[in-house]
Amino acid sequence: MQAPVLPPVFLSCPIAHRALHGMQEYCPENSRAAIRAAVAAGYGIEIDLQLSADGQAMVFHDDDLDRLTEASGPVRARSAAELAAIPLKNSAGEGIPTFAEVLEIVAGQVPLLVEIKDQDGAMGPEVGPLEAAAVAALEGYAGPVALMSFNPYSMAEVARLAPGIPRGLTTSAYDPEAWVPLPAARCSELREIPDFDRVGASFISHEAVDAARPRVQALRKAGVPVLSWTLKSAAAEEEARQYVDNVTFEAYLAVHPA
Repeated sequence: MQAPVLPPVFLSCPIAHRALHGMQEYCPENSRAAIRAAVAAGYGIEIDLQLSADGQAMVFHDDDLDRLTEASGPVRARSAAELAAIPLKNSAGEGIPTFAEVLEIVAGQVPLLVEIKDQDGAMGPEVGPLEAAAVAALEGYAGPVALMSFNPYSMAEVARLAPGIPRGLTTSAYDPEAWVPLPAARCSELREIPDFDRVGASFISHEAVDAARPRVQALRKAGVPVLSWTLKSAAAEEEARQYVDNVTFEAYLAVHPA
């Protein structure tokens, strides 16, 4: 399967993890405030998508509302309107944004890296509605954007729905203890990135502490762009850049390359 080209700006512009959150008051992760802060600072933006009960792509990381909002329970049990009315913690009353709203804010000003969260529960084939919602929201969007997921079935579905949108695999060391309840056997399968060619991936975004892995470096040597997640200090970034082409960062301000 032919892979679309990842726009070069994804390799030159440091990417703020879940947008530029936590660096100022009332600016939680994946919020409109964090999106605006990243745009103002000229950083690329990484965000996450979950599905609402009525089929909308929502910008939110967790499966459940408990950690990040004043509510509880699964995200997918609430409509987009209900989610919009639930305040994010540490915000000025801001609710959960839709992907379409975030696209309006970014408006092509900086690169946007979008992670589609696994909806299957085991990185399996039960995907489709969230991918369709994301692609629908992107119709007519002209800025640099790329979609990615830990679940290779998700990216195969994106390739089917929108073959021209750059797509990638979010990848990891897949330590089974860190990935409970994902079965250890599935961790072993995913660790070696076996689906890269099958899904026509344009890039990977790999766990930074594992970036020296031979499989990752073999892909990079073959010309595959290697992004990385998540760097939390300038020292960690300096170490990671030996092995990757760009970083996704939080809790400090990455330096824009000259």
